[in-house]
Amino acid sequence: MSDSTSDNSPQLAIFAQLSPVEIYWRDRQPFFAEHGYMLRPRYQSDWVPSWQRDPTIYILDAEDRLSMHAMGPHLMDARRISDNALVLMKRVRSDSDELAIATYLSSDPLRDDPRNHCVPILDVLRDPEDEEISFLVMPFLRQVDNPPFETVGTLLDCCEQLLEGLVFMHEHGVAHRDCAYKNVMMDATALYPRGFHPMSQNCLPDAVMKPSPVLSRKDIPVKYYYVDFGISTRFMPDDPNRLVLGTLGLDRDVPELSDVVPYDPFKVDVFILGNLIGELVFLRHTNIDMPILEQLLHDMLARNPAERPSAAEALERFREIRRGVSRLQAAWRPRPSDEPLIVTAVLQTASLLTTAFKSIFG
Repeated sequence: MSDSTSDNSPQLAIFAQLSPVEIYWRDRQPFFAEHGYMLRPRYQSDWVPSWQRDPTIYILDAEDRLSMHAMGPHLMDARRISDNALVLMKRVRSDSDELAIATYLSSDPLRDDPRNHCVPILDVLRDPEDEEISFLVMPFLRQVDNPPFETVGTLLDCCEQLLEGLVFMHEHGVAHRDCAYKNVMMDATALYPRGFHPMSQNCLPDAVMKPSPVLSRKDIPVKYYYVDFGISTRFMPDDPNRLVLGTLGLDRDVPELSDVVPYDPFKVDVFILGNLIGELVFLRHTNIDMPILEQLLHDMLARNPAERPSAAEALERFREIRRGVSRLQAAWRPRPSDEPLIVTAVLQTASLLTTAFKSIFG
């Protein structure tokens, strides 16, 4: 608790001001409410900062001090009124390929295919003030390693789901072209029984300085998704030309990207996902020894696209590799590359004892 003088200091006064981008979203709150979605209290038309209404509230404890700048001006979180589910709204052009591809991959019967790991589109809302703008409504997802992977098994499950999802997209003529770390996410709803705040994701929804309890994905399965189809390409089944041009994308290691020489975007996806799996498994951890997986990734990252496996071939090989992983290895805790040795010693001992107990007593 702080006194009123410090609460009203010039440094903290900024929390009471909405930016122009925030005002844009606030002004559309009535429209969203008509369609079943509610923005946070900060974006209600009659918002008065809670710490101004109640002097006993310390600004840094106030939920409504949190803006949305970390998410970008085209994104906004909301709650679905019918069930209070946390959702994400994304502003896109109504005539964009992104909207067309995202809704196609979320259409019937594709959305019911368990191999579909494309983010579900819950709603598409046309901006009442500008028909050229639409809002995609999606579940609110988290990065795949937030919270961190607790076992090798959960890490491999993530990789297999992503490969499975890539095969699904390719079977339906869609090349993502940007399936790097920031564009793969997970639905962690089941891991947070009391929920979490979208702008302070380790904290409770209504108490942004208190940690939210989190369950283990060793016990609760989660699903991983591809998001952001902003530079994706969809080909029709009878399209003879499945080549593209362009150098956009998060992964700058892809060798064939060009604005002049056409290339195969499906082989680009294989390269990008190979890079991502290598980062998640080997670069971010120091105690995972899987030479066979390293060989698969070496093939996925071949400089010559023709030498890379297809997504389906990579998935088949990965599943064979995973079948060869013992229960003990799957239960082993991956050590983060930046973790202090003393912390590793304690946590690895606990992991080993837990694994031994489960292997003996089931």
